[in-house]
Amino acid sequence: KTAYAQSSQVRAIRKKMVDIMTKEASTVDLKSFVNKLIPDSIGKDIEKECMDIYPLHDVFIRKVKVLKKPKFDVSKLMDLHGETGGTTDESGEIVSAPGEFVEPTIQESV
Repeated sequence: KTAYAQSSQVRAIRKKMVDIMTKEASTVDLKSFVNKLIPDSIGKDIEKECMDIYPLHDVFIRKVKVLKKPKFDVSKLMDLHGETGGTTDESGEIVSAPGEFVEPTIQESV
């Protein structure tokens, strides 16, 4: 038999979810917040906090809405992306400068 939460329970769960997300987003910067979203640690926090309202399971964050523009610091952006503007690999190391052409390697199979 399928059981559904009452509308008051849904409102309480939604309010607690918004509170947890704003608390997490306000304590860390944008890059570390996105890194927290990927392993779904915030979903587990929401699941634990809302257990007394209604038993939840498999809580995932599907969409995040930016309500206020984050503080923009050009120097931090340039540190993240590199001031040279060249191509980088997975580890963030600069592979080539913006002006030089690099021939792609031939793949064995597709």
